[in-house]
Amino acid sequence: MPLMIFGKIEYLNLLPFHLFLKRYLRQSVEKKAWQKRGSVPADINRAFRARRIDAAVISSVKSKGCRCSDFGIVADGEVQSVLLLPGEARMDKESDTSNALAKVLGLKGEVLIGDKALRYFLRHPGDAVDLAEAWRQKEGLPFVFARLCAHPRHIRRIERLSRRFFRHPVKVPHRTLVREAEKRGITVVQLRDYLARIHYRLGWREKRALKRFLFLQRKH
Repeated sequence: MPLMIFGKIEYLNLLPFHLFLKRYLRQSVEKKAWQKRGSVPADINRAFRARRIDAAVISSVKSKGCRCSDFGIVADGEVQSVLLLPGEARMDKESDTSNALAKVLGLKGEVLIGDKALRYFLRHPGDAVDLAEAWRQKEGLPFVFARLCAHPRHIRRIERLSRRFFRHPVKVPHRTLVREAEKRGITVVQLRDYLARIHYRLGWREKRALKRFLFLQRKH
């Protein structure tokens, strides 16, 4: 089996998947490489395109033409961590998909994603537009923020990995929830609620939503 270098997005929305990967990546070289390559979505996208990593959860807007599994980051309505703040138009440098989503929706303001967006949402309820909810209201579909993709020689392994993840759902231990909540300055209850808003399997509705988004994004 060829060595696979896996990129890692350091956001809470992938916490269950990260726990799964700690068990799945059995080769010490792969595990160490994955742990070292934590970054934000935009940087992971660039590393994947440059083939500095072999597989990663990459932004859906950058996944066209890539070999991907049915694993992704999906929200069917309010997600709390992808926001548009009122004021001057400004893109989030950590994002690719969410910046494009704001344009597709015709909304102007400051895009904010990830854990910092979640903290903002929880501290300032009602002050920002939740872009996943805005998409559902407009299109009646869930929104696919990212997909698990790999370069061709690793795609079969990524597909097996995804199926295994779906067959054996990960339950995040309470001590892990406490540690991650404290690290982000939120409560365990808020973290549980946030994770419950995200799912990872791309079925026909999710694939239809992704196709619709990519079509609209090309027009902008």
